[in-house]
Amino acid sequence: MAPEGVQGTFPGMPPSLYAASASKLNAFLDCPRRYRFAYLDRPTPPKRTQRAHTSVGNAVHNALRDWWDRADRTPQAGAALVREGWIDVGFRDGAQSARWRDRSEAAVAAYLTGLDGGRQPVGIERTVAFVSGTVRFTGRIDRLDERDGELVVVDYKTSRRVPSVDEARSSMALALYAAAVWKMFRRPTYAVELHHVPSGVVVGHRHTSESLARQVERAKSIAQEARRADADYARAGAASEAFAPVVGPLCRWCDFRAHCPEGQQVGPEHSGWAALGEDEPGAPDPRAVAADDGEVSDGRDE
Repeated sequence: MAPEGVQGTFPGMPPSLYAASASKLNAFLDCPRRYRFAYLDRPTPPKRTQRAHTSVGNAVHNALRDWWDRADRTPQAGAALVREGWIDVGFRDGAQSARWRDRSEAAVAAYLTGLDGGRQPVGIERTVAFVSGTVRFTGRIDRLDERDGELVVVDYKTSRRVPSVDEARSSMALALYAAAVWKMFRRPTYAVELHHVPSGVVVGHRHTSESLARQVERAKSIAQEARRADADYARAGAASEAFAPVVGPLCRWCDFRAHCPEGQQVGPEHSGWAALGEDEPGAPDPRAVAADDGEVSDGRDE
Protein backbone atom coordinates (compact mmCIF):
# COMPACT_ATOMS: atom_id res chain seq x y z
CA MET A 1 0.00 0.00 0.00
CA ALA A 2 1.34 3.45 -0.89
CA PRO A 3 1.98 5.89 1.96
CA GLU A 4 -0.81 8.38 2.59
CA GLY A 5 -0.60 11.25 0.12
CA VAL A 6 1.45 9.29 -2.41
CA GLN A 7 -0.36 8.04 -5.50
CA GLY A 8 -0.05 4.28 -5.99
CA THR A 9 1.29 2.93 -9.26
CA PHE A 10 0.91 -0.22 -11.28
CA PRO A 11 3.35 -1.85 -13.69
CA GLY A 12 3.35 -0.05 -17.01
CA MET A 13 1.76 3.13 -15.65
CA PRO A 14 3.45 6.34 -16.81
CA PRO A 15 4.77 8.55 -14.00
CA SER A 16 2.43 11.31 -12.86
CA LEU A 17 3.24 14.85 -13.97
CA TYR A 18 4.71 17.32 -11.49
CA ALA A 19 2.84 20.64 -11.77
CA ALA A 20 5.39 23.45 -11.89
CA SER A 21 5.47 27.19 -12.37
CA ALA A 22 8.37 29.63 -12.23
CA SER A 23 7.13 31.00 -8.89
CA LYS A 24 6.83 27.51 -7.41
CA LEU A 25 10.30 26.46 -8.55
CA ASN A 26 11.87 29.70 -7.35
CA ALA A 27 10.15 29.31 -3.99
CA PHE A 28 11.82 25.91 -3.60
CA LEU A 29 15.19 27.38 -4.61
CA ASP A 30 14.87 30.39 -2.31
CA CYS A 31 13.74 28.45 0.75
CA PRO A 32 12.33 24.91 0.95
CA ARG A 33 10.61 25.85 4.22
CA ARG A 34 8.68 28.64 2.52
CA TYR A 35 7.85 26.27 -0.35
CA ARG A 36 6.38 23.80 2.15
CA PHE A 37 4.28 26.48 3.80
CA ALA A 38 2.94 27.75 0.46
CA TYR A 39 2.43 24.54 -1.51
CA LEU A 40 2.20 21.57 0.84
CA ASP A 41 0.88 22.45 4.30
CA ARG A 42 -2.90 22.23 4.51
CA PRO A 43 -4.42 24.33 5.72
CA THR A 44 -1.87 26.85 4.44
CA PRO A 45 -0.40 28.83 7.34
CA PRO A 46 -1.80 32.38 7.43
CA LYS A 47 0.28 34.91 5.50
CA ARG A 48 1.09 38.40 6.66
CA THR A 49 -0.93 41.28 5.22
CA GLN A 50 -0.03 42.19 1.65
CA ARG A 51 2.79 44.71 1.37
CA ALA A 52 2.48 48.09 -0.31
CA HIS A 53 4.85 47.32 -3.20
CA THR A 54 2.71 44.29 -4.08
CA SER A 55 -0.40 46.47 -4.06
CA VAL A 56 1.33 48.92 -6.41
CA GLY A 57 2.46 46.14 -8.72
CA ASN A 58 -0.95 44.47 -8.86
CA ALA A 59 -2.77 47.76 -9.50
CA VAL A 60 -0.42 48.63 -12.37
CA HIS A 61 -0.61 45.14 -13.90
CA ASN A 62 -4.41 45.16 -13.70
CA ALA A 63 -4.63 48.58 -15.36
CA LEU A 64 -2.32 47.52 -18.20
CA ARG A 65 -4.42 44.38 -18.66
CA ASP A 66 -7.79 46.15 -18.71
CA TRP A 67 -6.57 48.99 -20.95
CA TRP A 68 -6.73 46.69 -23.99
CA ASP A 69 -10.46 46.13 -23.40
CA ARG A 70 -11.28 49.82 -23.73
CA ALA A 71 -12.42 51.58 -26.87
CA ASP A 72 -10.47 54.70 -25.86
CA ARG A 73 -6.93 53.37 -25.56
CA THR A 74 -5.34 56.60 -24.42
CA PRO A 75 -2.70 57.22 -21.75
CA GLN A 76 -5.33 59.08 -19.76
CA ALA A 77 -7.60 56.02 -19.84
CA GLY A 78 -4.76 53.93 -18.42
CA ALA A 79 -4.23 56.41 -15.59
CA ALA A 80 -7.96 56.32 -14.84
CA LEU A 81 -7.83 52.52 -14.59
CA VAL A 82 -5.08 52.77 -11.98
CA ARG A 83 -7.17 55.18 -9.93
CA GLU A 84 -10.35 53.11 -10.25
CA GLY A 85 -8.61 49.86 -9.33
CA TRP A 86 -6.19 51.17 -6.72
CA ILE A 87 -5.37 48.68 -3.94
CA ASP A 88 -5.08 50.55 -0.63
CA VAL A 89 -3.30 47.82 1.34
CA GLY A 90 0.07 47.76 3.06
CA PHE A 91 0.79 51.50 3.13
CA ARG A 92 1.76 53.44 6.24
CA ASP A 93 -1.26 55.72 5.94
CA GLY A 94 -3.74 57.20 3.50
CA ALA A 95 -1.39 59.99 2.47
CA GLN A 96 1.31 57.57 1.41
CA SER A 97 -1.20 55.45 -0.48
CA ALA A 98 -2.54 58.51 -2.34
CA ARG A 99 0.98 59.63 -3.20
CA TRP A 100 1.83 56.25 -4.74
CA ARG A 101 -1.48 56.10 -6.53
CA ASP A 102 -0.65 59.42 -8.22
CA ARG A 103 2.85 58.20 -9.09
CA SER A 104 1.49 54.98 -10.53
CA GLU A 105 -1.10 56.84 -12.60
CA ALA A 106 1.63 59.03 -14.06
CA ALA A 107 3.93 56.07 -14.73
CA VAL A 108 1.23 54.09 -16.54
CA ALA A 109 0.21 57.10 -18.61
CA ALA A 110 3.83 57.75 -19.61
CA TYR A 111 4.39 54.09 -20.47
CA LEU A 112 1.25 53.91 -22.61
CA THR A 113 2.32 57.00 -24.53
CA GLY A 114 4.87 54.80 -26.26
CA LEU A 115 2.39 52.03 -27.19
CA ASP A 116 0.30 51.72 -30.32
CA GLY A 117 -3.18 51.09 -28.95
CA GLY A 118 -4.40 50.06 -32.37
CA ARG A 119 -2.05 47.09 -32.51
CA GLN A 120 -3.75 44.33 -30.58
CA PRO A 121 -1.35 41.94 -28.80
CA VAL A 122 -1.58 38.22 -29.47
CA GLY A 123 -2.29 37.69 -25.78
CA ILE A 124 -2.96 39.64 -22.57
CA GLU A 125 -2.27 37.77 -19.33
CA ARG A 126 -2.28 34.63 -21.44
CA THR A 127 -1.93 31.32 -19.62
CA VAL A 128 0.59 29.05 -21.34
CA ALA A 129 1.76 25.52 -20.58
CA PHE A 130 3.82 22.65 -21.91
CA VAL A 131 4.97 19.21 -20.81
CA SER A 132 8.58 18.08 -20.81
CA GLY A 133 9.36 14.65 -19.45
CA THR A 134 7.43 14.23 -16.22
CA VAL A 135 6.99 17.97 -15.58
CA ARG A 136 4.10 20.18 -16.65
CA PHE A 137 5.00 23.86 -16.66
CA THR A 138 2.27 26.50 -16.44
CA GLY A 139 2.61 30.28 -16.41
CA ARG A 140 0.83 33.51 -17.19
CA ILE A 141 2.38 36.02 -19.59
CA ASP A 142 1.67 39.71 -19.04
CA ARG A 143 1.64 40.39 -22.78
CA LEU A 144 2.48 38.51 -25.95
CA ASP A 145 3.29 40.73 -28.92
CA GLU A 146 3.84 39.99 -32.57
CA ARG A 147 6.44 42.18 -34.27
CA ASP A 148 7.79 41.69 -37.76
CA GLY A 149 6.26 38.23 -37.85
CA GLU A 150 7.90 37.17 -34.56
CA LEU A 151 6.30 36.52 -31.17
CA VAL A 152 7.76 38.48 -28.23
CA VAL A 153 7.19 37.68 -24.55
CA VAL A 154 6.66 40.85 -22.47
CA ASP A 155 6.82 40.95 -18.67
CA TYR A 156 5.98 44.13 -16.72
CA LYS A 157 8.11 45.22 -13.75
CA THR A 158 7.26 47.87 -11.14
CA SER A 159 10.14 47.63 -8.65
CA ARG A 160 12.30 50.63 -7.70
CA ARG A 161 15.32 49.20 -9.46
CA VAL A 162 15.50 49.15 -13.25
CA PRO A 163 16.13 45.56 -14.44
CA SER A 164 19.27 44.76 -16.39
CA VAL A 165 19.73 42.99 -19.71
CA ASP A 166 21.40 40.17 -17.79
CA GLU A 167 18.20 39.65 -15.80
CA ALA A 168 16.21 39.26 -19.01
CA ARG A 169 18.83 36.80 -20.26
CA SER A 170 18.98 34.69 -17.10
CA SER A 171 15.29 34.74 -16.12
CA MET A 172 14.02 31.18 -15.92
CA ALA A 173 10.43 32.45 -15.97
CA LEU A 174 10.85 34.32 -19.26
CA ALA A 175 12.59 31.35 -20.87
CA LEU A 176 9.82 28.97 -19.78
CA TYR A 177 7.20 31.38 -21.15
CA ALA A 178 9.00 31.47 -24.49
CA ALA A 179 9.27 27.68 -24.56
CA ALA A 180 5.57 27.36 -23.78
CA VAL A 181 4.59 29.87 -26.48
CA TRP A 182 6.74 27.99 -28.99
CA LYS A 183 5.01 24.73 -28.07
CA MET A 184 1.45 26.09 -28.05
CA PHE A 185 1.64 28.31 -31.13
CA ARG A 186 4.06 26.04 -32.99
CA ARG A 187 6.21 29.04 -33.81
CA PRO A 188 9.84 29.43 -32.73
CA THR A 189 9.90 32.07 -29.98
CA TYR A 190 13.20 33.58 -28.91
CA ALA A 191 12.59 37.21 -27.88
CA VAL A 192 11.82 38.12 -24.25
CA GLU A 193 11.54 41.57 -22.70
CA LEU A 194 11.25 43.19 -19.28
CA HIS A 195 9.28 46.46 -19.36
CA HIS A 196 10.02 48.65 -16.33
CA VAL A 197 6.86 50.72 -16.13
CA PRO A 198 8.07 53.42 -13.66
CA SER A 199 11.00 54.40 -15.90
CA GLY A 200 9.77 53.23 -19.29
CA VAL A 201 13.01 51.29 -19.76
CA VAL A 202 12.76 48.11 -21.83
CA VAL A 203 15.48 45.47 -21.62
CA GLY A 204 15.40 42.37 -23.74
CA HIS A 205 17.23 39.25 -24.72
CA ARG A 206 17.11 37.01 -27.74
CA HIS A 207 17.39 33.36 -26.80
CA THR A 208 18.62 30.53 -28.96
CA SER A 209 17.17 27.05 -29.17
CA GLU A 210 20.08 25.90 -27.02
CA SER A 211 19.65 28.55 -24.31
CA LEU A 212 15.92 27.81 -24.02
CA ALA A 213 16.68 24.10 -23.77
CA ARG A 214 19.19 24.78 -20.98
CA GLN A 215 16.61 26.74 -19.00
CA VAL A 216 14.01 24.01 -19.47
CA GLU A 217 16.48 21.39 -18.24
CA ARG A 218 17.38 23.60 -15.29
CA ALA A 219 13.70 23.92 -14.40
CA LYS A 220 13.20 20.16 -14.74
CA SER A 221 16.13 19.51 -12.41
CA ILE A 222 14.64 21.81 -9.76
CA ALA A 223 11.24 20.20 -10.26
CA GLN A 224 12.66 16.71 -9.74
CA GLU A 225 14.33 17.80 -6.50
CA ALA A 226 11.07 19.40 -5.33
CA ARG A 227 9.19 16.26 -6.28
CA ARG A 228 11.46 14.13 -4.09
CA ALA A 229 10.89 16.56 -1.23
CA ASP A 230 7.12 16.36 -1.81
CA ALA A 231 7.27 12.57 -1.56
CA ASP A 232 9.17 12.78 1.70
CA TYR A 233 6.57 15.21 3.02
CA ALA A 234 3.83 12.73 2.06
CA ARG A 235 5.56 10.14 4.25
CA ALA A 236 6.74 12.27 7.17
CA GLY A 237 4.61 15.41 7.09
CA ALA A 238 6.02 18.52 8.79
CA ALA A 239 8.70 16.32 10.40
CA SER A 240 10.35 15.85 6.99
CA GLU A 241 13.95 17.06 6.92
CA ALA A 242 13.69 18.02 3.25
CA PHE A 243 12.49 21.53 4.05
CA ALA A 244 15.28 23.20 5.99
CA PRO A 245 14.97 27.00 5.93
CA VAL A 246 17.43 29.11 3.95
CA VAL A 247 18.15 31.89 6.40
CA GLY A 248 19.13 35.25 4.93
CA PRO A 249 17.95 38.76 3.95
CA LEU A 250 14.74 37.48 2.37
CA CYS A 251 13.55 36.28 5.78
CA ARG A 252 12.75 39.87 6.72
CA TRP A 253 10.31 39.98 3.80
CA CYS A 254 8.83 36.49 4.09
CA ASP A 255 5.04 36.19 4.18
CA PHE A 256 5.38 33.14 6.46
CA ARG A 257 7.93 34.62 8.87
CA ALA A 258 5.56 34.26 11.84
CA HIS A 259 5.71 30.46 11.45
CA CYS A 260 9.50 30.14 11.13
CA PRO A 261 11.61 30.56 14.30
CA GLU A 262 14.86 30.50 12.32
CA GLY A 263 13.71 33.30 10.04
CA GLN A 264 12.67 35.43 12.98
CA GLN A 265 16.26 35.38 14.22
CA VAL A 266 17.57 37.25 11.17
CA GLY A 267 16.35 40.63 12.37
CA PRO A 268 13.19 42.71 12.60
CA GLU A 269 10.63 42.32 9.86
CA HIS A 270 10.55 45.11 7.29
CA SER A 271 7.49 47.33 7.39
CA GLY A 272 4.72 46.82 4.88
CA TRP A 273 5.92 49.87 2.91
CA ALA A 274 9.69 49.37 3.25
CA ALA A 275 10.20 48.43 -0.42
CA LEU A 276 8.83 51.80 -1.49
CA GLY A 277 12.09 53.29 -0.22
CA GLU A 278 10.61 56.20 1.72
CA ASP A 279 11.06 55.48 5.42
CA GLU A 280 13.57 52.64 5.34
CA PRO A 281 16.19 53.79 2.82
CA GLY A 282 18.51 51.00 3.91
CA ALA A 283 15.99 48.29 3.09
CA PRO A 284 16.61 46.70 -0.32
CA ASP A 285 13.74 46.02 -2.65
CA PRO A 286 12.88 42.33 -2.05
CA ARG A 287 12.69 41.81 -5.80
CA ALA A 288 16.23 43.18 -6.13
CA VAL A 289 17.41 40.69 -3.49
CA ALA A 290 15.84 37.87 -5.49
CA ALA A 291 17.47 39.16 -8.65
CA ASP A 292 20.89 38.56 -7.13
CA ASP A 293 20.21 34.89 -7.83
CA GLY A 294 19.56 35.62 -11.51
CA GLU A 295 15.78 35.67 -11.33
CA VAL A 296 13.11 38.32 -11.38
CA SER A 297 9.66 37.14 -10.40
CA ASP A 298 6.61 38.78 -8.94
CA GLY A 299 4.71 35.58 -8.38
CA ARG A 300 2.02 36.41 -10.93
CA ASP A 301 2.62 33.38 -13.13
CA GLU A 302 0.26 31.10 -11.20
